[in-house]
Amino acid sequence: MNQNTTVFTPQKEESKKVKEIMDKVVEALKEKGYEPISQIIGYIMSGDPTYITSHKDARTLICKIERDELLEEMIKKYLDL
Repeated sequence: MNQNTTVFTPQKEESKKVKEIMDKVVEALKEKGYEPISQIIGYIMSGDPTYITSHKDARTLICKIERDELLEEMIKKYLDL
């Protein structure tokens, strides 16, 4: 069994990409009358992209981000890191 801890180093450019995509997804959800936080939580918890509207290609965009990447960015934002 490997006793070493794997270190994950996120890239700054990825953070910018995630922010841009999420801004577009949130805008599309709002335009369609959905509560963005609830819909995004549903997507993250289930992995089911149908929680995200296809309006303005929001579903396609969010699928370009791995769910763990999305969670990482949200936690960094929440913790002001």
